[in-house]
Amino acid sequence: MAAVSGQVWVSLTSFGGVVLGGVLSFLVQFTTQRSAERAQQQRQRTELTEARRAERLALLERFIEVAAEAERMAFTRPPEWEDTTPWNLKAQDVMNRFWIVERLVRIQFPLPVHDAARRYFLDLNRTVWWGLPDGESVRDYLEDNRLAFLDAARAVMARDEPS
Repeated sequence: MAAVSGQVWVSLTSFGGVVLGGVLSFLVQFTTQRSAERAQQQRQRTELTEARRAERLALLERFIEVAAEAERMAFTRPPEWEDTTPWNLKAQDVMNRFWIVERLVRIQFPLPVHDAARRYFLDLNRTVWWGLPDGESVRDYLEDNRLAFLDAARAVMARDEPS
């Protein structure tokens, strides 16, 4: 019986080693899989953040470009015009594009950036269509809201910079 008992212990010890090895193998695979999933999720978050940042930069560039065109329209505003004059037709086109890009800023940026963009847009729109009183400079009139918009956009973009 002692021989059988010895064989049982050897078998049980061997079986215990197999079970322990299986459990350890499972834990290692489970931990590795979780770690790989977390790394993949982090990569996806990073890619999404970078894509959003690129979209925002492109939108800022577009906003600034159309705003510059609108400012040129304000600088070249004739004292009088008709609905069919070239200046009016071009101003309509530029201000429509400016209105659209200003709305896109609302979608892509936090409200403080949009609020600054909106104030700049409204001042520029007023200047293009109604002009300024004699003696006032278009540049000086628009400067504060232009800079406020650029500062607000810069603050958001700096906050969103990848680390």
